[in-house]
Amino acid sequence: MNPIEHLNKIFDSRIRIGIMSALIVNEHLNFNDLKSLIDVTDGNLATHLKTLEENKYIKVQKGFIGRKTNTLYSITEKGSKAFRAHLAALEKIIKGLN
Repeated sequence: MNPIEHLNKIFDSRIRIGIMSALIVNEHLNFNDLKSLIDVTDGNLATHLKTLEENKYIKVQKGFIGRKTNTLYSITEKGSKAFRAHLAALEKIIKGLN
């Protein structure tokens, strides 16, 4: 089977790849940390986070620190498996080009 067929369309966006990359190596990150790491606007980040959440690749925990809302994002097992499979397909494609 062609490795391209194993690529996940959800990860076509550099922003979603950035979110997943950050979350796969961190237990959780809050909205502002993700925004800073990926260097995107609030609205852009929120849109991509929503897509990942709708596909159950990330989970969202809302809470408070004092009186301020704090939203934490973490990768789900499904998200981790899907992202690792996507990376493995990319690696096979790259190795196949040599």
